[in-house]
Amino acid sequence: MNMLDKVPSCYGYVILTYLYSWIMLGYLAAKVGGARKKYQVKYPAMYSDKDQIFNCIQRAHQNTLEVYPQWLVFQTIAAFVYPLTASVLGAIWVTSRFFYAWGYYTGDPSKRMNGAFGYIGYLGVVLMSIYISLQLLGVF
Repeated sequence: MNMLDKVPSCYGYVILTYLYSWIMLGYLAAKVGGARKKYQVKYPAMYSDKDQIFNCIQRAHQNTLEVYPQWLVFQTIAAFVYPLTASVLGAIWVTSRFFYAWGYYTGDPSKRMNGAFGYIGYLGVVLMSIYISLQLLGVF
């Protein structure tokens, strides 16, 4: 039995959303790598005592890594039942992380809030996951 026969065709959007998130993480990581060279921050130091801009670049990546595992779990749960909706919400969240990072890269941490629209995507898949769990428990 072919696995693809069991998966709805729109699940391809879910996979593309995960690939999009992989591109986003690679971009943020590359920015940190470039900033390490530019601001001469050697490993294993996570932050610079001298350069606030480096710290902002590093922090944008680090914060994304801190929330990424939870997003993956909720995204996956939501996508099992509502693949197209979850994909749209996931694309919103991933796109917001670019705006979050670009705001942070200015050196003014308050500009990271340019990516605040990502809460629509993040909280959307959290709420969908709760709803799905309640459906499974027979509440709805």
